[in-house]
Amino acid sequence: MNIIETRNLTHIYRGKITALDGINFTAKPGERIAIIGANGAGKSTLFKHFNGILKPTSGEVLIKGESISSKNILEVRRTVGVVFQDPDDQIFAPTVKQDVAFGPMNLGLSPDEIEKRVRESLETVRLTGFEERAPHHLSTGEKKKVAIAGILAMRPEVLVLDEPTAGLDPGGAMRLIKLINEMNRYLGITIITATHEVDIVPLLSDRVCIMSKGKIIGDGSPLEIFSSPELIKKTHLRLPIVAQLMEMLQEEGVPVGVKFTLEEARDELLRKKDTSFFFLK
Repeated sequence: MNIIETRNLTHIYRGKITALDGINFTAKPGERIAIIGANGAGKSTLFKHFNGILKPTSGEVLIKGESISSKNILEVRRTVGVVFQDPDDQIFAPTVKQDVAFGPMNLGLSPDEIEKRVRESLETVRLTGFEERAPHHLSTGEKKKVAIAGILAMRPEVLVLDEPTAGLDPGGAMRLIKLINEMNRYLGITIITATHEVDIVPLLSDRVCIMSKGKIIGDGSPLEIFSSPELIKKTHLRLPIVAQLMEMLQEEGVPVGVKFTLEEARDELLRKKDTSFFFLK
């Protein structure tokens, strides 16, 4: 069963601005999906439908096969956690511990269970020892981790992240990417990421959906999506930097395959180093 499914999902703001136009999307348990597109493509609007923040103008959203309604909205929001681009939009408690505990408290859990979930969530995001810190005095990267911990304490099956690396320096972005992948690998959480930063897409996804003007215009593996210049052109994005480098080498006559991460590019070049054409000998 799909854990998330949208059927002909349309959302029109103020009766005249079409943000989503007949979206049909599915996510299976354990998938890592990136949704890419230029600003204004509809990514954030789509995400807000996944846990009932927004209601469709038409169409429907199903979570584990059941359409979102007032009867199941609490279970939907426990199942699907959304981390917004700006962590200040969802951090409001005076201490980190209180902020992370807010969700479990609203589930009516016992004090012992709440304490356990807060501790485990902060351990997962590597913020043990931050319990009594004021969230708004933390760095952007630390705030994002607090926001993620607050969602993890609800024991979600899906984690939706809107521009997760926005505002982070390269080191902070890579640490957050590693954390997100660990949550997928070790906790089995489905990861759905919206971004226009194409360089992080191959690091965070096995499947890529391209959005443009409220529609999904492409759906496939990173290799399939980034091997289609016409699709990339329509979104006003570009190839990941590593893929551009590999294409440049191909144009110089070096028979290498197109790769999307530094590790893949390194391995490809090392495989070629002993051949007669290798350009660095």
